[in-house]
Amino acid sequence: MTTTTVAVPALILAVLALAGAAAAWLRLRAVQRQFRVLWGEGPQRDAAATMRMHIGRIDALDDRVTRLDGRVDGIGEHVAAGLRHVAVVRYDAFGDMGGRLSFSAAIVDDAGDGLVLSSIHARGESRTYAKGVVAGRSEITLTPEEQQALASARSDRADA
Repeated sequence: MTTTTVAVPALILAVLALAGAAAAWLRLRAVQRQFRVLWGEGPQRDAAATMRMHIGRIDALDDRVTRLDGRVDGIGEHVAAGLRHVAVVRYDAFGDMGGRLSFSAAIVDDAGDGLVLSSIHARGESRTYAKGVVAGRSEITLTPEEQQALASARSDRADA
């Protein structure tokens, strides 16, 4: 009977230990599935090596972004000097002509440098004029339509 009193608790303890080991093994498998992304693929499934690899990739991307940022800063000056602000004003140059066939077009950069083109349409002829613009002003007197076109072209800038 003494053997039985010792064997039964030992058997119960062994079953509980086996159940605890099975539960721990199942939990370990669940954790392994969750961290499979960190371990990476291949024969060396090491979370630390995978983290080092990702840190290296992040550092390389940071260097690349820094270089690209420098290039973007350099491009900004070229964009500001581009003739990218445009406005067209159509009008009737003569009272007896309709259809607003005459026009003035202003084309300037961020600093207000560029040109104003005007085409005056009459019954028998058409004349075209070009006037240079520096800092939003022209050495040649601008017509009201040319001034309107220039003001419209410069108004799409935030600092105009």
